[in-house]
Amino acid sequence: MEEKNERAWYILQTFNGVEHAVKRNIMSRVESFNMGDKIFDVLIPEKTVVEKKKNGEIKEKKIVIHPGYVFIDMIVTDDTWFMVRNTPMVTGFLGSSGGGAKPVSVPEHEMAAVFKECGITGEQKYHFEIGEVVSILSGPFGGQTGKVAEVDYEKGIVKVEVDFFGRSTPTELEFVEVKQNK
Repeated sequence: MEEKNERAWYILQTFNGVEHAVKRNIMSRVESFNMGDKIFDVLIPEKTVVEKKKNGEIKEKKIVIHPGYVFIDMIVTDDTWFMVRNTPMVTGFLGSSGGGAKPVSVPEHEMAAVFKECGITGEQKYHFEIGEVVSILSGPFGGQTGKVAEVDYEKGIVKVEVDFFGRSTPTELEFVEVKQNK
């Protein structure tokens, strides 16, 4: 397996209900194998839900959004791939065809959606200029480019003018749905 040497997020498959045990096992092995410079974070996407019990009591509970999956931020090398793949309760990498094939990383815009789903907000990494040309990643205008007309940083929305049948058509998109062409 050739080494990629670029940091990215990957998805591990595991059994339902053991995601936290897998995270503990990986973090323990990272320390044991001294791989903190290649394996950076392990994420179990969760959200808090409010549940009303029969007795009328209201209780907050964390639920795993994607049962059976654990996200890992790492640089894939032969050593890291082998160590993670052979962690107890890890059944494999999502997007790896097996037989030593390297896994496929999760695109940045999809990870941004996972972070948003979990309520994890990072530093402001989007800065759009009016008139800037951006590529649209998803939705009905996916694959097209357009010019930024308005930006709402509080809502995380950008209004993009797209050429549609020779006419300029405004469309509102979330920041994660567009890519800056820098």
